[in-house]
Amino acid sequence: MTFRLRSVLAIAAASLALAASAPASAFAQSSQARFDAYVQRLKPEAMKAGVSSALYDRAFRGLKVDQEAIDKSNTQLEFKQSIAVYIDTQVSDTRVANGKANAAKYADLLARIERTYGVDRYVVLGVWGMETNYGSSMGGHNVIEALATLACCATRRPEFFRKELIAALQILQQGNVAPENMIGSWAGAMGQTQFMPTSFKAYAADGDGDGKRDIWGSTADALASTANYLRKHGWKSGVRWGQEVTGGGGEGKLFRPGGPNGPAFMTTSNYRVIKRYNNADSYALAVAHLSDRIRGGGPIQTPWPNHDKPLDEPGRFELQALLARRGYDVGEPDGKIGPATRTAIISYQRQQGILPDGYASVSLLRRMKSGR
Repeated sequence: MTFRLRSVLAIAAASLALAASAPASAFAQSSQARFDAYVQRLKPEAMKAGVSSALYDRAFRGLKVDQEAIDKSNTQLEFKQSIAVYIDTQVSDTRVANGKANAAKYADLLARIERTYGVDRYVVLGVWGMETNYGSSMGGHNVIEALATLACCATRRPEFFRKELIAALQILQQGNVAPENMIGSWAGAMGQTQFMPTSFKAYAADGDGDGKRDIWGSTADALASTANYLRKHGWKSGVRWGQEVTGGGGEGKLFRPGGPNGPAFMTTSNYRVIKRYNNADSYALAVAHLSDRIRGGGPIQTPWPNHDKPLDEPGRFELQALLARRGYDVGEPDGKIGPATRTAIISYQRQQGILPDGYASVSLLRRMKSGR
């Protein structure tokens, strides 16, 4: 190939790359312009709702479009985990152990909250564990930035997010948290208990008596808020969520999430209260089961039909090593299936043309060991 031809090809390639990047750059600039204009238009409405001009300007200072919030709001889930897989992954041995440690660490606080609100302390722990892994994973998004992005620049439910944004600004005005510490999910669910701002206004509680409702930095406030939420939605004191029924026992209608041959549960009205936190049986059953495991109960007794068993710790180490050997980034193998390992599993599953559920199963390890 001549020098001239190489130069022509290089110029052509550079031109194509520039052309490809131009629309994305223009889109980003357009989104930021819409964001900035929206912030200016919203200010009078926020001030009418009791937000000061100074607080408003401080809350939005330096904020930009949250592209991850847009991407996630516009992306439909490409798969759904079965309830059996969901329970396996969410009610892990590590989460149970951390729950027991927190039950001991906050025993006095949990006892006081249980007396005050009449809500089972272990269910409060179960919600806390499921929502943010006991406060260790609150989402990392600036809530004002995420909500303003979704209100101005996303295609789904802009009015819903506008109302939540006004509520979030009112929470800041009340002095519950500083703007830079108002951290949550891409959708604006906040703090250790993942309350949307309107739910915060209705149900958040001051658990430590300092005059604030700080579900970000105060564990007492976060747990009291969860208990208050459940109580306000009808929790009956002294009543369990339900229990697994084995051996054909139980009267009345049984809940069989895995079909007629799977586990069966006799539930109470308190199970339905848990669903008010997240209206999905997979979530509610995971919270309920996690609460039982933290209390000292054992695993679900009846096997899930056609369920691929999860890996034990040696198997998880081996799976991580095999993924790393194939070039997937799992970090240092530690026998724990965290976000990096799940991402690697999903990438491998997609490459193999199988359901990308991110589940570390016995059959997945067997497949990788076979060289496929």
